[in-house]
Amino acid sequence: MNTQTQNIASKLTELHHWINGGSVPPVSGQFIETVSPMTGVVSLKVAAGNEVDVDAAAQAAKTAAEAWRRFNPAERGRLMLALAARMRARKEELAEMERADTGKPMAGALAEIEGSAQYFEFYGSLVYLPKGDILDVAPDQHVYSKREPYGVIGIITPWNLPLNQAARAIAPALTAGNVVVAKPSEITSRTTIELARMASEVGFPSGVINIVLGTGKDVGEAIVRHPAVRKVAFTGSVAVGRVIGHIAADRVIPLTLELGGKSANIVFEDADLDFAATETVKGFTLNAGQVCSAGTRVIVQRSVYETFNAKLAKALEAVVPGDTLGPIITPAQFQRVQGYFKVAQDDGARCLAGGEVADVKGQENGFYIKPTLYTDVSNDMRIAQEEIFGPVGVVIPFDTEEDAIRIANDSEYGLIGTVWSQNIGRALRVADRIDAGQIFVNIWNTMSVQTPFGGHKNSGYGREKGIEAIHHYSHTKTVTVKY
Repeated sequence: MNTQTQNIASKLTELHHWINGGSVPPVSGQFIETVSPMTGVVSLKVAAGNEVDVDAAAQAAKTAAEAWRRFNPAERGRLMLALAARMRARKEELAEMERADTGKPMAGALAEIEGSAQYFEFYGSLVYLPKGDILDVAPDQHVYSKREPYGVIGIITPWNLPLNQAARAIAPALTAGNVVVAKPSEITSRTTIELARMASEVGFPSGVINIVLGTGKDVGEAIVRHPAVRKVAFTGSVAVGRVIGHIAADRVIPLTLELGGKSANIVFEDADLDFAATETVKGFTLNAGQVCSAGTRVIVQRSVYETFNAKLAKALEAVVPGDTLGPIITPAQFQRVQGYFKVAQDDGARCLAGGEVADVKGQENGFYIKPTLYTDVSNDMRIAQEEIFGPVGVVIPFDTEEDAIRIANDSEYGLIGTVWSQNIGRALRVADRIDAGQIFVNIWNTMSVQTPFGGHKNSGYGREKGIEAIHHYSHTKTVTVKY
């Protein structure tokens, strides 16, 4: 941990809400203490919001909604681009804030800041897109469709990629003409608050971006229930997604859910095994495996099974806790990941690497897990079916193409998938049959802002990223004029 990160993480500070263009303390006067995952020491006091704070934010957003909807699109785009530029100008500072909350390596933190800026840059450039069609209905009628904003959007984001997840939802929502009330995880709130602060600094009107801090129970649910909120985007666990889904269904409001994953990474015998091994390890250790799209189910053709396992073990040697591998972000998740080591043992899996806590010099109380790989795994084992959300991969053998497809689809999740083969015909054939929202061939997850992202089954529904996201943050109106 460098000096700047240490200073941020060790300085006990209070973090307030951001409502109507300014910092606002919690009505209750209560705060939530969070700990640094690198040291295990309390590093931040986060406002413990409640429904009163949510109401203040929602009313501010509602007041700002009409003016923002009528805002000149070109000016709206310029503000988005200005915010992207401000984020890049402060990328090192923002990365240190992200590191203080999450412990991720500096390279990963900087990449997250850059990706977050790209969202505002990308969506800021889309304000000029056509937003409707002319429909040929009758000779004496002029019929056209147009896309309109919902108004106030509720956004609830997780703790694993704080700024990225906030930007991914807020940017397209604003481009579509909406205003937002967002709740980041109470565990990793710094950069989301700073995002709202920077938005005000570059000229966003007050009330367009509002951030309420606190727990999902006290703040998240209050956002979904608030009558001013007309659409919700949630990223998080399946269990919480179901709760939010019930509330949204009762209110008859649209919902985007981005939930868990147990993504299949299929390796055929003719693949470039060295490159596939390196990318596969990246796929389940990036952000210490705390990524919903992590390629944790490695499905390998039996003829190269042992060879590929050896290459994976070799590639894992470059993944060093405290250096290239960050900590598990929350104490609860740290314990949960460790619990799966016993589950794997009981199921009869063979631990090829890791399977234990890592000691990092100078960070002995940090939440570090050694990168872990299990072989001799069958797809019915818990470690093959349940989302572990840590740097843990499982390797499953297959014999035929049909076998690989069957194993890949034998999951309650359907977020992403990867196919490794130099036979492009086969790769595309398999890609077409995998039940997932996004498939990669001979590369693991490019994470491009331009590509629609979302899943099937228990991975959720709706799409973030790409032009598709704007459609999910707006609805269609048809106008008919007789003449």
